[in-house]
Amino acid sequence: MGNGKNDQDQEKGFVIKDKRFSARKEGSEESKPAGEKRVEETPEEGEVPLPEINFANFLFSLSTSALIQLGEIPDPLSQKPGKNLALAKQTIDLIGLMKEKTKGNLTPPEEKLVESLLYDLRMRYVKAAG
Repeated sequence: MGNGKNDQDQEKGFVIKDKRFSARKEGSEESKPAGEKRVEETPEEGEVPLPEINFANFLFSLSTSALIQLGEIPDPLSQKPGKNLALAKQTIDLIGLMKEKTKGNLTPPEEKLVESLLYDLRMRYVKAAG
C-alpha cells in the first residue's frame, strides 16, 4: 500500500528562490517556514525565473563558477574580477569527477559538452596560473 507516510506528508515540498535578483518583501512567501512553501509557486513580478534543472545547466553553472574564480568574469556581488586559483582548480576537478562518475550514462551531446568545458577550463587555468 504505502511507505508509512500519509498523503499530506507526500504533498509537502519546498521552493528554492534565487534572491540575488529581487529584494525580500515583508510578509511574502519567503518569510514563511520551508514546510509552508509550495512547489507549484510561480515567480513573483520582477523575479527572474530559474532555468530548467538538467545536466547541461548544472555543468554551465559549475563552469561559470570556475570562470569567476579564474578572474575571467567579474564576481556577481562585487562586480570586480578576482582570482582564486585553488578554488578554480577544485571546481574544474569537480567537473572532471562528474565526467568519470557519469561515464556511460550521458547522451552524446552531454559527453561532448563535458569534454569541451573541461578542455576550455583547463586551458584557461594553465593560462591564469602561468
